[in-house]
Amino acid sequence: MTKTNRSNCPILRATNAMGDQWSILILREFFLEGPRRFQDLQDTLALSPNTLSNRLKKLESSGIIARRTYSTNPPRAEYVLTETGHALRPVMRALHEWGEAHTPDLE
Repeated sequence: MTKTNRSNCPILRATNAMGDQWSILILREFFLEGPRRFQDLQDTLALSPNTLSNRLKKLESSGIIARRTYSTNPPRAEYVLTETGHALRPVMRALHEWGEAHTPDLE
């Protein structure tokens, strides 16, 4: 990578799409559990509704997840990984393996 192309490097673009630690932990839930409802994610991750909503919107606008309505009365929706989101499986697996090999258990 040269100095001139760092402002548009693939790593920068990927981290812009995926977001921060919370976004990666949200993605973990999709890979472990499949489609998830807002409340399921909130219960599992103990995130504030505003933070979770913002991260889901970011992942949705990046094309990583999609919001799917499954009931109209009352309105209910769930989030699912898109094809682009599923393509992150090797990245998530690599993060898991690296964390398992190189980080201590949390107390």
